[in-house]
Amino acid sequence: MLNIEKQKEANHDILLLKGEIDASNSMVLDEAMQELLTGGSKSILVDGSELEYISSAGLGVFMSYLEDFQEEEVQLKIYSLTPRVMEVFKILGLDQLITIYNNKEEALEA
Repeated sequence: MLNIEKQKEANHDILLLKGEIDASNSMVLDEAMQELLTGGSKSILVDGSELEYISSAGLGVFMSYLEDFQEEEVQLKIYSLTPRVMEVFKILGLDQLITIYNNKEEALEA
């Protein structure tokens, strides 16, 4: 089960991910990202503090937007990942492609 809360703070759009992202619900994340991209967002922060699990399908959603975000000059920052979820990002090398911060404060300051 995945729940995504959308928040706005200053010039940042924040997605708070709660639960698990797998093949059965990764399209929910995809729709949220697409909505922000088409809505003209230039700074997307993803709060992973309540994300319990992410599969390769969920990681694929992030990967699929990297080129679009670069072309549209959109900053994507992920923060507060649990050690278990962070390990998945590291195993697939996504921590080298997406900037991951320890907490929201670091993400906002960067």
